[in-house]
Amino acid sequence: MSSSGSGVIVELHRNSSNWVKVVDEIVKLERKIFPKHESLARSFDDEMRKKNSGLLYVEVDREVVAYVMYSWPSSLYASITKLAVKENCRRLGHGEALLKAAIQKCRTRNVHRITLHVDPLRTPAMNLYKKYGFQVDNLIEDI
Repeated sequence: MSSSGSGVIVELHRNSSNWVKVVDEIVKLERKIFPKHESLARSFDDEMRKKNSGLLYVEVDREVVAYVMYSWPSSLYASITKLAVKENCRRLGHGEALLKAAIQKCRTRNVHRITLHVDPLRTPAMNLYKKYGFQVDNLIEDI
C-alpha cells in the first residue's frame, strides 16, 4: 500500500475478502465515467480473473475513488487497460499516483513497452500520459 493525496493505493488480489465490494464499486464508477462502448462494466469480473492482469485502486474513507487496470499479454509488452478517477475526486493526484504505480508493476515484468488507448478528446488524460513519456501513435485507417 502507498499513499495518494489523502487516499491509499491498494492492490486488489483475487482472494481478497473485499473482492465483491471493490469490484461492485469499480463497476459503478465504470458505468458513470465511460460511454457504454468503452465500459468494461459487464465483463469486469471476468477481466479481473485473467491470469496476466492486475488492478490498483485508491481508497478514501473506505470508498474506491480511482482505479487502474493493467495487463501483460506477453513478455514483450504490457498495457494500461483502464485508468479512471471519480469526478469529484479529480485533480487531487490520484490518477497520476495510480499511473506511476501501474508503470512500476508492469516494469517488474521486464516488458519492453507499455501501451494504452485514450480518447484524444480527454485532454487531462492525454497530458498526464505525455508527462510520463507515452507517445501518440498515428493510426491509419483503411477506407
